[in-house]
Amino acid sequence: MTDSDDEVLSRVLDYETIAVVGCSGTPGKAAHDVPKYLQRHGYRIVPVNPTTDEVLGERAYDTLADVEAEVDVVNVFRPSEEVAGIVDEAIERDDVTAIWTQLGIRDDDAAGRATDAGLTVVQDRCMKVEHGRLKR
Repeated sequence: MTDSDDEVLSRVLDYETIAVVGCSGTPGKAAHDVPKYLQRHGYRIVPVNPTTDEVLGERAYDTLADVEAEVDVVNVFRPSEEVAGIVDEAIERDDVTAIWTQLGIRDDDAAGRATDAGLTVVQDRCMKVEHGRLKR
């Protein structure tokens, strides 16, 4: 990240529409509870999960490429080895501004490609924790 980390995090948290890749319909899982928290705080959540039709009252899409809505941020809840493909899908879209991978998830090569494509990248951070710290 450039600038101060908190400036970058805060700027990303100012966006409104978040595609959550790996969004879960199972309460108690971080991939469910974090997007639910964000939804309660005014974000539009767009679930991306090919194994379900709906999460958190929103239509779920099979892939990021299938999402019809404008997307500001792609929040990743998938294993690190899947990040590269997700980043490639995000770069293909002309609406994504930032990629955010949750705690324990990172791919420095993919992050570099995203940065080179003009996207802001946050890796290995919890969006709920950072929102609670910076935006409450």
